[in-house]
Amino acid sequence: MSHVATQIIEPNRYAKCIEVSKRVRWDIERDVFRGREFDLAKKFLPDGLSKVQQLPFLGTDQKVLLSQIQGRTYANMFGLVERFIGAKILEVSRDHWMGDQIALEALVRMTDEELKHQEMFRRLEIMAGAGMPAGYQFLPQPNDVAGAVLAASTWAVLGLTCDIELFTQAHYRSSIDADSALDPLWKDVFVFHWKEESQHAIVDEMEWLREDAKLTPTQRDSAVTDLIALVGAVDGILQMQAQADADYFIDLTGGAFDTAQQQAIRSTVLAAYRWQYIVSGVQEPRFLAVLGSMINAEQGARINAALAPIVGSSVN
Repeated sequence: MSHVATQIIEPNRYAKCIEVSKRVRWDIERDVFRGREFDLAKKFLPDGLSKVQQLPFLGTDQKVLLSQIQGRTYANMFGLVERFIGAKILEVSRDHWMGDQIALEALVRMTDEELKHQEMFRRLEIMAGAGMPAGYQFLPQPNDVAGAVLAASTWAVLGLTCDIELFTQAHYRSSIDADSALDPLWKDVFVFHWKEESQHAIVDEMEWLREDAKLTPTQRDSAVTDLIALVGAVDGILQMQAQADADYFIDLTGGAFDTAQQQAIRSTVLAAYRWQYIVSGVQEPRFLAVLGSMINAEQGARINAALAPIVGSSVN
């Protein structure tokens, strides 16, 4: 195991995650919602994620609307992935039942927090549905997606989970935190989400490396194949949802765009989603360091080849 891997699975890192989890713990109503509603005159998703500036023919109100549609899907996507993340972390916690009780507590706390996040995002969708025009659809079914993901190897699922938790951090630091034009409630949701996900990313890294230490080279090679397949499945979900969201936006604008502009909207939304949910994660230095400590050059080349079309079509 590499020096990087040895550092990441140091036992006292579990204890640190517990300490921080206790310190930052928050309540959905008391700390986040506080009886507020959305201000639909404001953006939900910052320009750095929505990429609305790539569509110069949009008016100001249209950019706000598209950011809100993407922001609604952004919240729903987190609710979706936390369905399988919570289940997998609960499953791998079994390895600690009769062993390291500090590690077990860190994983149980993470599972509890993921369940709380799912509840928060369900409430967010209800609120968005009450305020935004009818016609929005979130097409992926969380239980179906979770079942399909959890059928893959634990190594691959933990790799995908680590990627997700790390891009959550990157999005907040690079785009959400600095944008003062966002709706205050929507922004607060992701401020508080970030506070707990920071610990989750560390737990994910440690559990992924712990799982990797169990594998033979043949098993690891098969797990890499599983991870590539999971990324492809995520991209399939993004293509489906990007089409639905672009069509919803175009319908709401009442024929304001010609055929070329409609195609630009569809392409930009898909490219933005690929950036949000795949590319921004796999390009994170921390993810690359952890993954690179486990795989060989041939496996890395396979992953890069699978990612190349997605990275090439994403908006930078």
